[in-house]
Amino acid sequence: MSRFLKLEKISIGVGDRFASQAKPQLRACMMAASQGVEVIPVWNKSNREHIIIGSEPAATRAAADAAVAELGWARPYHIDADHIRLETVDRFVPFSDFYTIDVADWIGKAADPGAVTSFVKRHPELAGQLSIPGIEQPFQTTPADVERIAGKYLLAVQEAGKIYRHIVKVKGEGAFITEISMDETDTPQTPPELLIILAAIADEKVPIQTIAPKFTGRFNKGVDYVGKMTQFEKEFNEDLAVIAFAVEQYGLPSTLKLSVHSGSDKFSIYAPMRRALERFDAGLHIKTAGTTWLEEVIGLAEAGGSGLALAKEIYGGALEHVEDLCAPYATVIDIDRSRLPSAAAVRGWSSEQFVSALRHDQGNKAFNPHLRQLLHVGYKIAAGMGRRYLDELKSHEAVVSRNVTRNLYERHLKPLFVGGGKPKPRERTRQVATTR
Repeated sequence: MSRFLKLEKISIGVGDRFASQAKPQLRACMMAASQGVEVIPVWNKSNREHIIIGSEPAATRAAADAAVAELGWARPYHIDADHIRLETVDRFVPFSDFYTIDVADWIGKAADPGAVTSFVKRHPELAGQLSIPGIEQPFQTTPADVERIAGKYLLAVQEAGKIYRHIVKVKGEGAFITEISMDETDTPQTPPELLIILAAIADEKVPIQTIAPKFTGRFNKGVDYVGKMTQFEKEFNEDLAVIAFAVEQYGLPSTLKLSVHSGSDKFSIYAPMRRALERFDAGLHIKTAGTTWLEEVIGLAEAGGSGLALAKEIYGGALEHVEDLCAPYATVIDIDRSRLPSAAAVRGWSSEQFVSALRHDQGNKAFNPHLRQLLHVGYKIAAGMGRRYLDELKSHEAVVSRNVTRNLYERHLKPLFVGGGKPKPRERTRQVATTR
């Protein structure tokens, strides 16, 4: 292969619902770079988001290119066709160089029995005692375990291969970055399951550079992690060890790393994640899409006047359509509707009251995670406003941009990567990635 587009060691998915915040997002990465840490921005937007907003993938590419040119960003950057499937990928192909292939719906569907049998025979090393560097206790698996796990995941991996080869036909081999997403499913993948999945991906000859498993605990949109911290940290460390082992064992790309989806605002697990990344000298890809949209609303509310009035109107519309807005996100939100203030109450709020309820500051007694989650999925209300919403963003660009940059740098990049014993900014012999 004469060319292979590599994903750098640390990358961040910076989704932008309305393609309006590419510059302040990029400024956060530039602030990290000024501290000696290279964090590569990956602008991501899903087909569902494009449909809801009425946008096209070309707009995501145009906004990113314009920001890079205006701010003079000389490092790499990428455009992610987020959570694509075979039936939705084509509209992204001319504009994207990063593809998050979502195969969650294929997990658990029966693969061809002959294919499962062949996989088990091809990989006798997966049965028995598995000793993996970095994991204290060896895993014990039987051939029946391997067969069961392969039966659960093999069809999903085969679907990923089918989508990958479809993209190759148009863009060419090595011309894009491939991620496989398995996070939107009911149960977490255990480290032994992850190893078997990676062996199957290697068999499919998909040069995967990030993988997004489902982790233990809740990764709800826009709020902190909910779960057992010690279990998450153990699992995260073991996943990093498995990835490093699979790279050596199966010839997967050295840039392979974990990807953490719904990774924004998971403040309580950033310290254990950082410890693990330092321990394994591993990379990370973390997606933070929805937090930018919320910072837009915070900025409008903070601006007061027409901006605050519009923020209140968005909340009122979201409250009125709560059923429809929450349904597509049911597995990644936990909203107690009795904790949602009435639209009438919010109409009487000051800028400070609205911002205090929405900004993710757990030290502020006025912070309301239920309101925050509702507004996280309520971007459809703003989309329905068309130019009126976009014009308000432009009118209050300074305060909105300040919030976007500060949130991304101070609350996400800094605790994960900047200062102290940070992960090394450039890959050495191999990379690992994190998706959630």
